Amino acid sequence: MEKKIVFMVINMNIGGTEKALLNMINEMPKEQYEITILMLEKSGGFLEDIPKGVKVEYLEDYAIYKKLLNRPVKTTIVELIKQGKIVKSIALGCVQIFSKIIRNKMLYYNYILKTLPVYKNNYDVAIAYAGPMDFISYFVAKKIQAGKKIQWIHFDVTKIGFNKRLCQSLYKKFDKIYVVSNEGENKLVSKIPSIREKTEVFKNIVSRKSVLLQSNLGVGFKDEFDGIRILTVGRLSKEKGQDLAIKVLARLVKEGYNVKWYCVGDGEALEAYQKLVTQYNLENHFIFLGADPNPYPYIRRCDIYVQPSRHEGYCITLAEAKCLLKPIVSASFTGAHEQIINNETGLVVGGNIEEIYQGVKSLIINPQKRKKFSEGLNNEKALQHKEIAFN
Repeated sequence: MEKKIVFMVINMNIGGTEKALLNMINEMPKEQYEITILMLEKSGGFLEDIPKGVKVEYLEDYAIYKKLLNRPVKTTIVELIKQGKIVKSIALGCVQIFSKIIRNKMLYYNYILKTLPVYKNNYDVAIAYAGPMDFISYFVAKKIQAGKKIQWIHFDVTKIGFNKRLCQSLYKKFDKIYVVSNEGENKLVSKIPSIREKTEVFKNIVSRKSVLLQSNLGVGFKDEFDGIRILTVGRLSKEKGQDLAIKVLARLVKEGYNVKWYCVGDGEALEAYQKLVTQYNLENHFIFLGADPNPYPYIRRCDIYVQPSRHEGYCITLAEAKCLLKPIVSASFTGAHEQIINNETGLVVGGNIEEIYQGVKSLIINPQKRKKFSEGLNNEKALQHKEIAFN
């Protein structure tokens, strides 16, 4: 009999968490699982990549709750007063004040989400996959009926807005908590020691075969540039560190190196990064390629792959660059040393302009080092993943 499993995510934007989910689903035996993806929002470049046979559902009225959760409480109180709902405005204010006094946001969540109904379906396993995301953790813990509940942590909890007290309360409701790297697990458990026994590492799945296949499906770079192509793939945001890449490139160009730095991805920081490129006169050197669900032709044809992220959980684009045997320079974010053996299969450097610059420069001027890293990756044993079995 098929197990009914639901994965809850925000949307299917082109990103590492979403890619990891698709990779996992593709590895799961279809005859054993009836899979549902429950999304908060119907959006994302990966929507069309969801495998056939997977049910896709959307949480109705999430927009209402999103507004309540994300905007300042004072704004909601003022709006209620204008609507003549004085009692509700007073109640909301009291709940907010009391939750701050006792430093427990769960009280506030329980109040504003009290009208949110229990989800219509029952499952064998319910997974809060986009974690840590407070609303999804809350919904799976409180509003989904399932025999087993799993929380998945994809980020470094010391680098994001992690509400320790809220998560401590919510995670009591989960049977298992998976973290995507050993370092990430250690950091989570240091924050909430009480969950140590239910926490395990489950690294993101990357199919080398799939990456190689897709790398041959597209054209990749369309210019006729004959210098060194440097590539970074990721959402355009501060945590991904593309601003560091721009500043590193400015130094390389100033010193006369024949390089271009290409960036696959889109995000909220695009305009700011475009201005930074203009400020450094790099319009012909730093190229924004936009979001692409298949970045692998670019990775296959680049000379150096750089991951300048300020923080990650388990960087899936780094694992994909490894599949294509690229010489890699990575910042030393959480999980980087679990993927790269420094000076053997790539360079792991400090996450600052100077160290990233020195790492990239050393690969530009030393083709033998690039060859050494590619050969090191080729000789590396195939990644071993935890067996997928949600018992």
